[in-house]
Amino acid sequence: MKSFRIISLLIISILISSCSKSDGTYEEVIKYPNVKAAFGTKVDLDNLIDYAGQTVPPYITKDNTTLGNSITNKGATLGRVLFYDKNLSFNNSVSCSSCHQQANAFGDVAVASLGANGSTARHSMRLINTRFASEFKFFWDERATSLEMQSTMPIKNHDEMGYSGLNGDATFADLITKLSAIGYYKELFKFVYGTEEITESKMQLALAQFVKSIQSFDSKYDAGRIQVASDSDVFPNFTNEENDGKNLFLTSPVFDNTGNRISGGVGCAQCHKVPEFDISVNSHNNGVIGTISGVGIDLTVTRAPTLRNLVKPNGSLIGPMMHTGVFTTLEQVLNHYGTITVAPGNTNLDQKLNPTGIGQQLHLTSTEVNSVVAFIKTLSGTAVYTDTKWSNPFLN
Repeated sequence: MKSFRIISLLIISILISSCSKSDGTYEEVIKYPNVKAAFGTKVDLDNLIDYAGQTVPPYITKDNTTLGNSITNKGATLGRVLFYDKNLSFNNSVSCSSCHQQANAFGDVAVASLGANGSTARHSMRLINTRFASEFKFFWDERATSLEMQSTMPIKNHDEMGYSGLNGDATFADLITKLSAIGYYKELFKFVYGTEEITESKMQLALAQFVKSIQSFDSKYDAGRIQVASDSDVFPNFTNEENDGKNLFLTSPVFDNTGNRISGGVGCAQCHKVPEFDISVNSHNNGVIGTISGVGIDLTVTRAPTLRNLVKPNGSLIGPMMHTGVFTTLEQVLNHYGTITVAPGNTNLDQKLNPTGIGQQLHLTSTEVNSVVAFIKTLSGTAVYTDTKWSNPFLN
């Protein structure tokens, strides 16, 4: 017992001496000093923001975290820092958030986003509810087979973030060396993974967890959906126009043998499945095949973001739509689908838009257009635009 007391007193003495100052006073040992210096209370590793335990409505059944890499509070916290850090570009000029802005539902108002060396080839896709989708491939042309793979591809793109390793560009290994010298990454990677070592795989896991955490289920649609048994029921909180728009959205059109709608609805839900409003896995292109540069035609665009949060809480559009940014109003989008012209060379048009081999002619009335637009606006929530869990931790 005597030896135990001696050892205990020795440990206490060591702890006290480690906190002592030259003037005889004592100060608290600060954990994670580099994180605290860089972010203050915006990133508190002792009191993590809850990313993993967010509420998901019971009618939402899709969850592609079942593919692996489930959200953790530690991983998403690191992912948030990486997402907003301009150090991930070769000249410290842009971050992931430069093209995917919280104020715009994690999309961009520019037709083509500005990268470290130039503009992106396509309009930046919004990152809302990526976790709740049947389609787990990413980019407009689905060239990334997972969100994890996608997360570092812009970093290795010459135009976007500049670590391509080609034609004089720095390599991804150069980026890892750069990040490894930053104090807050030493602490963050050790906190999340148990070691300061930074790898591309660790970065991918963390970035993907943060993006998967960005969810929006506080819309007028969600307030109505929770009160009914199915989407086909009348939503008690909707106006007549919004309920009419919902029915048009859900109901498939009936065509004659020349592609003219003779009855039924607009059929948006054939490609944009409710209640997630993500794109159907087997969709082909939607007839928008021009490239931003106007060179050639682009037949490979078959991915699309969810239709949720196309407008801000004030009703204004979050930015241009489609991979070319060609449409600036919801009415223009509906008019496009209302009259599909099969462009020469478009061998990949979705068959649902091409009944009987002829582009669909919906013959939309102004009342129908207004109703569908009214319904689409009910899909926008509010928290995603301002919630601090998804905000820039570098801002003062």
